[in-house]
Amino acid sequence: MADSKVGRIDHYYDNIGVAVLEVSDNPIAVGDTIKVADKAGEEKFTQTITSIQVDHKNVDEAGKGDAVGLKVDQPVNEGDLVYRI
Repeated sequence: MADSKVGRIDHYYDNIGVAVLEVSDNPIAVGDTIKVADKAGEEKFTQTITSIQVDHKNVDEAGKGDAVGLKVDQPVNEGDLVYRI
């Protein structure tokens, strides 16, 4: 199965390890495995989503057009791409 693009990182809060993800292509849900890649498409890391927040409230899934907060295992950069694998 091919990776499906979810969106891109809009901001990263390094003090709490949370990324703001702009969901632009495909939905994501708690339990999905994602891959974070840099702007050139080079994979940085993969992880399982343990929580998603919209407006500081926990949700189980997010769809196209949502801006969500994701706890990430490693630092990310603005413009990094996120794929569901």
